[in-house]
Amino acid sequence: MNMLQKVRSIAQDLRRAKGNAAENWALAGRLLGRLTNDATRIEQVVTARDLAGLEALLDTIEGKVAAAESAPLPEFPASEIDAAFRAFHKRLKVSRLADESRLGGRYTSGGRESNIDAIKPPDGFPDAIWQVLVRTGKLKDMGGGFYSEA
Repeated sequence: MNMLQKVRSIAQDLRRAKGNAAENWALAGRLLGRLTNDATRIEQVVTARDLAGLEALLDTIEGKVAAAESAPLPEFPASEIDAAFRAFHKRLKVSRLADESRLGGRYTSGGRESNIDAIKPPDGFPDAIWQVLVRTGKLKDMGGGFYSEA
């Protein structure tokens, strides 16, 4: 479930008066902050607890997402796409290894698994190449410039 779907689910819960309304509005505000940069509109909707305004804001965000998904992307050579994916995979692997080998309170590593599942992609590649990898199904866009393996 992506963030947009989660906010839609929260809106349905609010419409049905299901769960704690204050917590649902707070969570919706935090998630909307990650989906759009329109902080003033988010604050207006959340503080007024305007359900119709929330749904209108979600429709606007959804329209922008649909427009971005349908926009044509530049063509990249297959070798460049593969190199970008390999660089992403290597950066993810190194980030996880660094997190796992972090020293704890003792003088040895904690021996635990890493919780890192999304990273910012490596520099040196155009931003559009990451969207190409998302559309091909190799990566998932987690929002905020973070991507994870699909």
